[in-house]
Amino acid sequence: MTRRTAAAAVVALAAALPWALSDYRVFQLTLVLTVAIALLGLNLLTGINGQISLGHGAFSAAGAYCAAILMDRFGLPYWLTIPIAAAICFGAGFLFGLPALRFEGLYLALATFALAVATPQLLKHRLFERWTGGVQGIVLAKPEAPFGLPISQDRWLYWFSLGVAAIMFLLAWNLIRGRIGRALVAIRDQPLAAESLGIDTSFYKSTTFGISAMYAGVSGALGAIVLQFVSPDGFSVFLSLGFLVGIVVGGLGSIPGAIIGALFIHYVPPAASRLSQAAPWAVYGVAVIVFVYLFPTGIAGLLRPIRGGRNVDRA
Repeated sequence: MTRRTAAAAVVALAAALPWALSDYRVFQLTLVLTVAIALLGLNLLTGINGQISLGHGAFSAAGAYCAAILMDRFGLPYWLTIPIAAAICFGAGFLFGLPALRFEGLYLALATFALAVATPQLLKHRLFERWTGGVQGIVLAKPEAPFGLPISQDRWLYWFSLGVAAIMFLLAWNLIRGRIGRALVAIRDQPLAAESLGIDTSFYKSTTFGISAMYAGVSGALGAIVLQFVSPDGFSVFLSLGFLVGIVVGGLGSIPGAIIGALFIHYVPPAASRLSQAAPWAVYGVAVIVFVYLFPTGIAGLLRPIRGGRNVDRA
């Protein structure tokens, strides 16, 4: 079975899942899809290009509030807010990536961490409260299925999110498998050699930051539509840290690893809370340590021999 056939089979299976699950389970899987998009974008930046970001929650917040404001204040249809949020977040990420070129490694991580810390406070500030709703946030209406289709709202949003996720994953796959992907890996592994070969490292790194931010923005916009609510507290620094945990557990440089990581960060924290209501974060921390120790290349790396493939960044 070729990889394309396997991918098509996985998408077909995912599309059929809502018929076998309750609306609540479908809602949970929809949230997993939104998180997977953000993880895929961060994996392009960190796993493929080698730039460490601890601030992608800020770009997710930008996408979420863009969608929420456009729907609440301007009455735009929910589906139209997705490409607008993507464009705005790409521009914001590209502009942020330009000065970030002066930072490397931990210094870049610290700069993006500062962005993640500042974002919730900025969203609460009285200068932006008219648009963001301040600490109260913005409440949205749940979209109905189009054309009067006899399906629940949760199932429709799942299929809509699955379609968006499939497009984003396909774009990432084509990006990594082409000349651009090879250039990004070269910049990550041997930046001086990449420059000597004529690769414009500044352009590629800034553009990759923009693309990664675009993925986070699409994730945030979808999440706002699905949850019907956005607030500053939903985009704390823990969200950015959770994204980083997701790509490490799922597998750096692995496209399927984004889905695995999304499942981990969506289901493991609630499981930790059930195991210990007194110290759920301690249980979660232990789980992360165990996964990193047992699977240093991520869960996708463990499954690679079974699939008979390699990490996309090593292809």
